[in-house]
Amino acid sequence: MSERIWADGQAYERYVGRWSRLVAQKFVRWVRVPSGQHWLDAGCGTGALTETILTHGEPASITGVDPSAGFISVARETVTDPRATFHVGNAQELPLADRSADVAVCGLVLNFVPEPALALEEFARVLKPEGVMAAYVWDYAEGMEMMRHFWNAAGELDPRKANVDEGLRFPLCRPEPLRQLWSDAGLADITVTAIEIPTVFKHFDDYWTPFLGGQGPAPAYTMSLPDKDRDALRDLLRERLPVAADGTIALTARAWAIRATV
Repeated sequence: MSERIWADGQAYERYVGRWSRLVAQKFVRWVRVPSGQHWLDAGCGTGALTETILTHGEPASITGVDPSAGFISVARETVTDPRATFHVGNAQELPLADRSADVAVCGLVLNFVPEPALALEEFARVLKPEGVMAAYVWDYAEGMEMMRHFWNAAGELDPRKANVDEGLRFPLCRPEPLRQLWSDAGLADITVTAIEIPTVFKHFDDYWTPFLGGQGPAPAYTMSLPDKDRDALRDLLRERLPVAADGTIALTARAWAIRATV
């Protein structure tokens, strides 16, 4: 993943981190593992999933790994529970010993890993026999409404947007290829489910301003535009978004979650 678009943890929190925390809560409850387990959070980002596991998963320990030093810095500041440790590292080359974890999870990351199959091999390496491997990804193609509104508007103004639209670029944003990836890795008891959350923005600026933070493909695209083109995109979104009488914008976000055993 590019350090340019994954460096500022606070900007990421304002953009999508606040919503990923809601998905993380439902995901951890769905994964259903006993308390006292040793967890790996691969691609932990700013620590949203790690923090949720500490609260709802009752782990013995959890190791968070992410390639972004900026995100790891935010995670270390935010998550102070002594059961959690964080490392700058790569999902395809984890800094963990063989058979050292009971559960390996990956939240909203697999589409950004250059070779997801290699990441799954690494997860399997660090997991104990019968260990649980689980992940979730945004439904960029249809179910992540804040991004679909953005890219639909961008596409009307700039045909080049197809090169960066997550819904077009990322095959793992749908359940079928996600299940196939897990199946190809030789995993057992594979289950896929949808997780949906409300994403209610207080007003238009609450929706738009995070796109100016540069963190993630859509914000990076926004900041690459000349001022007049960025203003045109902003104005088109202001026209198109479903704004309620009180100014709020009520959207939904869907993620696909998958669980299996080694």
